[in-house]
Amino acid sequence: MTASPSSRFDSLPDSPFPRLNALIEGIEPGKPPLVMSLGEPQHPFPDFVMEEISRNSALFGKYPPIIGTPGFRDAAAGWLGRRYGIEEAVGKGRALDPETQILPVNGTREALFNIAQIATPTEKAGKRPAILMPNPFYQCYAAAALAAGAEPVYIAATRETGFMPDFEALPDELLARTAMIYFCSPANPQGAVADMDYLKRLIVLARRHDITLAIDECYADIYDREAPAGALEAALALEDEGEGEKGGTSDPFANIIVFHSLSKRSSLPGLRSGFCAGERALMQRFRGFRNIAAPQVPLPLMAAAAACWNDDAHASANRDLYRAKIDAAERVFGNRSGFYRPPGGFFLWLDVGDGEAAARELWAKAGVKVLPGAYLSREDSPYGPGGNPGKAYIRVALVDGESETEEALARMAEVL
Repeated sequence: MTASPSSRFDSLPDSPFPRLNALIEGIEPGKPPLVMSLGEPQHPFPDFVMEEISRNSALFGKYPPIIGTPGFRDAAAGWLGRRYGIEEAVGKGRALDPETQILPVNGTREALFNIAQIATPTEKAGKRPAILMPNPFYQCYAAAALAAGAEPVYIAATRETGFMPDFEALPDELLARTAMIYFCSPANPQGAVADMDYLKRLIVLARRHDITLAIDECYADIYDREAPAGALEAALALEDEGEGEKGGTSDPFANIIVFHSLSKRSSLPGLRSGFCAGERALMQRFRGFRNIAAPQVPLPLMAAAAACWNDDAHASANRDLYRAKIDAAERVFGNRSGFYRPPGGFFLWLDVGDGEAAARELWAKAGVKVLPGAYLSREDSPYGPGGNPGKAYIRVALVDGESETEEALARMAEVL
């Protein structure tokens, strides 16, 4: 029998959901099941989405351009301008040009994976390049690093650091060979939000070491009280302050690419539509790669997506629904199980001592399916405190209706 060939993906993290199914296999749920493990929004999506798809249905007969349509790019630029105060008009110096600095993507996961393929050199500082990511992390980041031939390095994001990775504390030797940093704000799963100062310091660090920042902002419009700052916004603030060396380029967004999606903002995970935006030269290289290797977004879906980016009212109503469920969680848990109001996102990150044991018990006694935090994390890198930073936690997705969510939370409280 021939042994399986070794693969660069041998160290790929297991998907958390099959692990969860294996964990509770053979255990009968104690009550009618309620699934809180999957971050799949269940809120109604806007009525106009199907109208736009129907109106443009003839365009299913055309290959969609990888750069999208002018209407889509203008809608994305317009939203960035409203959301972050970024000028979207061409020719204003500080502008984000919709023609050259915005690309539609087939859901942000594929684009987050693909950006590593163009941002990672064969070597950096004479060594195998590294790609840094928060720990816990989105598994796609690790897969992208391995596919690009880089070493994924997991940087702990714990309560002690405000659930934000401390990239500035890393040794110069590691930063010198780092090709890219994945960063997510609001964070999945902790809901932590990077403030403007954190983002500016991260940009300065990246430019000092010639690192690409891949900033995952897919939860940008799901927040509790204050709208989170964005990386492009922080870059403009740095320019206003005369700081943030840009490596000889005049581009205020040097070293930065951000990723946005309608999956959470508009409750459209099945539309598979998002966009990325950032540094002009980086976007040009990414466009060349995508022309050959990336999936396109069908034109009728792009028309629906443009309508979503042009409308803020449905996003505000969506946010209110999540806020009501966080209110319910606060009433149910108070200060137990390490509960805190997440500033962004729609997850609870509860410290239950042993996430796997709690997940089994909640399923067996309450019929509530939650995800052990350890399944979203790896053993910490040598540059951190050690251990698995998610081991004590469970992630609870508040994506269902309000009544179902309140029922699930009440059952959880009885067990925990």
